[in-house]
Amino acid sequence: MKYCSHCGSGLDFRIPAGDTLPRHVCDACGTIHYLNPKLVVGAIAEWNDRILLCRRAIEPRHGYWTLPAGFMENRESTADAAVRETLEEACARISIGEIFTLINVPHISQVHVVYRARLLDLDFAPGEESLEVALFAEEEIPWDRIAFRTISLTLQHYFADRRAGCFGFHTCDLGPPPTGADPFSQTGKPSASPRG
Repeated sequence: MKYCSHCGSGLDFRIPAGDTLPRHVCDACGTIHYLNPKLVVGAIAEWNDRILLCRRAIEPRHGYWTLPAGFMENRESTADAAVRETLEEACARISIGEIFTLINVPHISQVHVVYRARLLDLDFAPGEESLEVALFAEEEIPWDRIAFRTISLTLQHYFADRRAGCFGFHTCDLGPPPTGADPFSQTGKPSASPRG
């Protein structure tokens, strides 16, 4: 940030009084601008033994498959965000269930939350950000074409829980990929053991 969104003056980057971290501070009007992590929210939309995936029409990872998910908007709940993103990306209506995964991605200041959900009907189609939308059985998942490590990890937990006959809540911290590796590589492992 270079300029204050309240008064337009230049900003200083320093630790404000009473704080412990550097912030963008406007010395003209006194506003402290906080930059906080972003929430990415999505859903595993289930139909019998299949789940809904979208093939991305936008970067990053154009052409790769993902669960319907995206950034949470102001003034909505995480559940509302999952429902909205599924409608926007897959034109699909869902009944929201419980939170299934919560994955911290601190190196990019994001938290990814995925709900289990039930697809209400088969009336789905690609939204503006999707090239195509399809239902996949476990053996049909295009593992080498999954867009993001958080989605791959969520799908692994989902199918493992389904085989075990009991769905749990899974959380972990996902570290950065090795230096020089594809930042979206599916070979990356959580930096800490899952806590659920």
